[in-house]
Amino acid sequence: MHPFLAILVIFSATLLADAGKNVLFITADDLRPELGFYTGERSIHPDMHTPNIDALASRSLQLRNTYAQQAMCGPSRTSFLTGRRPDTTRVHSNMAYFREVAGNFTTLPQYFKNNGYHSLGIGKVFHPGSSSGNDDPPSWSQEYYNPNVCSWDEYRRCTWPVTPEDTAECPLPDVAIADEAIKSLQRFAPGGDMEGTSFFMAVGFNKPHLPFVFPEEFLDLYPEEEISLPTNPFVPSEYPEVAWTLPYLLLRCDDITPLNFTGAINETLPEWKQLELRRAYYASVSFIDHQMGRVLDELDRLGMRDRTLVSFLGDHGFKIGEHGGWGKSCNFDLSVHAPLMVSIPGDTNNGIISHSLTELVDLYPTLVDAAGLPPIPLCPEDSSDVEICTEGASLIPLAADPEAELKSKVFSQYPREDNIVMGYSMRTRRFRYTEWPGFDSVTMTPNWDELHGVELYDHENDPDENHNVGNDPQYAETRIQLSRELRLGWRNEIKNNVQ
Repeated sequence: MHPFLAILVIFSATLLADAGKNVLFITADDLRPELGFYTGERSIHPDMHTPNIDALASRSLQLRNTYAQQAMCGPSRTSFLTGRRPDTTRVHSNMAYFREVAGNFTTLPQYFKNNGYHSLGIGKVFHPGSSSGNDDPPSWSQEYYNPNVCSWDEYRRCTWPVTPEDTAECPLPDVAIADEAIKSLQRFAPGGDMEGTSFFMAVGFNKPHLPFVFPEEFLDLYPEEEISLPTNPFVPSEYPEVAWTLPYLLLRCDDITPLNFTGAINETLPEWKQLELRRAYYASVSFIDHQMGRVLDELDRLGMRDRTLVSFLGDHGFKIGEHGGWGKSCNFDLSVHAPLMVSIPGDTNNGIISHSLTELVDLYPTLVDAAGLPPIPLCPEDSSDVEICTEGASLIPLAADPEAELKSKVFSQYPREDNIVMGYSMRTRRFRYTEWPGFDSVTMTPNWDELHGVELYDHENDPDENHNVGNDPQYAETRIQLSRELRLGWRNEIKNNVQ
């Protein structure tokens, strides 16, 4: 570790360690980091209505350049909740459960539970179902809460805002999730049956994930005339076919079927439908902002904010028409770039903005550090039998120096062809570089001699990733260097810059 970073770590540990602080851990699904407080940073919609997220950001360490390890719900959530990367958790889809396929890893809420906290989960924290063993019971101190609401089939209408009459028949899950979070906070407040008990409360909202269902008043925040089409509804030049994925969830929606849209490369939806979907996505974001605001308002009303760490994140990004895509499931910046902030009472009250490169896998050791609990060691190369370790790094030093370079590159990945090809991607300050090698899903190793495609995007000259210059002779030396660094992987980066 650099001497300067060592000083930062010592300083941050003494500044921020405060055992006994509660933790409120809030997630949203498919949330792009284009929110009100990002004004001026290439937000595609200049007037996003997210007053509650903005207010939290104003008193948080804002990690503006955070990237998910895989742009899919199950793998990403497994990664940031275990502090390990997809090849270690062996979770590359929404079907595998890490405890069954990789190891008995101690999760983030479980670690707090083991250190005297009452841990409780509400809504979509882990990906539900088989990919989490039904919300990972070892993580929680009490029965997990999932609202009893309507199924996907009853909410397949992508852009259908619902009325109060609709919600009486089919309650919206995120309203029920916020209601339960409020009730749970009251239990830990003065006079509640859990008064005096430190808690780790994870609250997972479902939106703005498809289908875009929300109360109709949120659509009014985004007048039709203010919605614009994506400027790049096409794949990049020289784009490798292996990198493409179909928008499977969108194709399941009732209002898409009549359009005869197949999701093929460079096929676009009618412009009116693109505008409708983009408007509905924005409305879904504001709907989630409102639900989160209800929870944070209750935290304030109960007088608990000053002793509660609050983290907020999206599990990955989302494409709403850019590159012709309607989803995530790839390595474009729009899919892996995610919002992340951590509010630490007394230390981030005035807001701290960091543009340093960070990863969602860093959140586990960061919250442990901020709460003053015993730090999480770096995982060995084979950590299958190691219950407590991390493949990330605490971001607390950024509270002391927001522009400290903890990492010069961050890593994501996405599989193709039933996991026989893996797209390994690396983001630096300037470049995104991706290779698509053959992949052995038993040993979790790439075959770098079997390349199915290469992508290189120069964000200094091409911030929207419209031109793949991977085979451009002008970038030949750059590609050689980036390829070497990508293949060395995240561990080399951690070793050189953090540990």
